[in-house]
Amino acid sequence: MKIINRNVCAAQGFTAAGIHCGIRKNKSKKDLSLIFSSVPATAAAVYTTNLVKGAPLTVTKKHLADGKAQAVICNSGNANTCNADGIEIAEKMSALTAEALGISADDIVVASTGVIGQPLDIAPIAAGIPTLVSSLSSYGGIDAAEGIMTTDTALKEIAIEFEIGGKTCRIGGIAKGSGMIHPNMATMLVFITTDAAISSEMLGKALSSDIANTFNMVSVDGDTSTNDMVTVLANGLAGNDEITAEGEDFTAFMQALNTVTVYLCKHIAGDGEGASKLIECRVTGARTEACAKTVAKSIICSSLVKAAMFGSDANWGRVLCAIGYSGADVDVNKIDVAFESCKGSEPVCKNGAGVDFSEEKAKEILLEKEIVISVNLNDGDASAVAWGCDLTYDYVKINGDYRT
Repeated sequence: MKIINRNVCAAQGFTAAGIHCGIRKNKSKKDLSLIFSSVPATAAAVYTTNLVKGAPLTVTKKHLADGKAQAVICNSGNANTCNADGIEIAEKMSALTAEALGISADDIVVASTGVIGQPLDIAPIAAGIPTLVSSLSSYGGIDAAEGIMTTDTALKEIAIEFEIGGKTCRIGGIAKGSGMIHPNMATMLVFITTDAAISSEMLGKALSSDIANTFNMVSVDGDTSTNDMVTVLANGLAGNDEITAEGEDFTAFMQALNTVTVYLCKHIAGDGEGASKLIECRVTGARTEACAKTVAKSIICSSLVKAAMFGSDANWGRVLCAIGYSGADVDVNKIDVAFESCKGSEPVCKNGAGVDFSEEKAKEILLEKEIVISVNLNDGDASAVAWGCDLTYDYVKINGDYRT
């Protein structure tokens, strides 16, 4: 298995495009993206747990009821959420795209991201779709990734090459996510494509299993989005025997999928709104995995921990505080904490109490762009990892006038 320099167009049969159609005022910003498989694909998706859901999710869920899809259409700049005609607009987006591609509207995944509660005009989308379709290219993945961005500051894309049953397969993904990022599902838009042959049932099983330890372990600001989802399309053009049950081939697919999702998780967390640092919390020695996850999430979600990381302040007491109110069943008198980065590791707490440590060394460690908060509960064999970011002045600046 190896990382290759591609994205959603890495797998055979997939093309993509992204254009500015006029939803966003800034003409230099792409706002409409398309991903297309030359043949029908098996498909699976997971959706936000927010009770307030964008209309595109309702439409997509209906379209994927048969486990099939062939294209993804997504606009940015407007979330198409809490609109009286939201379903109608999402269905119209699907119908227009399907007509231009010559496929069924039921085989379209439709997505939107941006401002909530603002009417979405179908006119610029309708006018832009012919150009979007004619722009489809095996090198269009970057344009598609740009077209789904909102407050993101960097592209999020990756592709993996791996083998199943002696056949070379590829899996790639693009993502957007910077604000309104918080477990559980989906808190972002992620589109993954693969040419591996796998049944819709097993694809759904793979995705649902994977997100429990990846996308559901990411938090930027504690706000679960209304619109977002993770979708996987698998068109089978790699020629492997279709994966229809667990076994060696399914394990290989899961490993490739996980490599893609973990990479995207880190880049989503590291590109959190206003963020200057990626925080990875590694919890070991827990009684159960559920306990480890609860502790890890509580730490990365703590505003005080996030602020301390912004200031490169080794305030380990805030870490213990977050553990203490997490609700996890832990013995606080056994907890060890250390701060780590490429500059080294500095233990700051042993058995729930402070230890002598170098403030200078800790500062040097915490000044880095990627920081690890290592927590050992010393109470079992279970572990978990969660990803977040620091809390900066810019987060308030970005969200203070997000709509206006």
